[in-house]
Amino acid sequence: MVEIPYVLQSAFPLVWVLVAVFGALIRTRHSPSRQAALETWQRWWAVAALGCGSLWLTIAFLTVPDVMATAIGFNRTPFEFEIAFANLGLAVMGFRAASPSATARERITVGLGTGMFLWGAVIGHVYQWFANGDHAPGNTGGVLVCDLLFPAVMIILARRSRRLPIAEQPATAALA
Repeated sequence: MVEIPYVLQSAFPLVWVLVAVFGALIRTRHSPSRQAALETWQRWWAVAALGCGSLWLTIAFLTVPDVMATAIGFNRTPFEFEIAFANLGLAVMGFRAASPSATARERITVGLGTGMFLWGAVIGHVYQWFANGDHAPGNTGGVLVCDLLFPAVMIILARRSRRLPIAEQPATAALA
């Protein structure tokens, strides 16, 4: 039987995805253009999913490293401190990508940089899952979904906004 605490722990990272999606959906109900809607989606994704999600991990790995190590399925090592600051870097990039002055190219770059870290983490999580039977809530489940989606959605949204005709792209000041 599946324990509720395990399911909640495993699914918790998806909170950041839900915040980004619902925030963007609410905010784009009356968007004046497709480009304005894409801009809103990019900002919500950058600030809620990538920025706040990574900042939450920074704080968690710094304040309760033993809990985080256990959640991943490992004993505590200096790794938790390093992961905290790697996530702080991702948070800073996410908040920068949410800026009104951030370009699609910059957001693609943030997505790619984030992807190098998070997609590498996915490989590590899946390896630990199959090689060592690590089914800890911080190794499988929601963390895998977030590690895949955070950078991928950032890249996809930014690429879509670059492909819109110039005439359809509003001035940045109009979005504020």
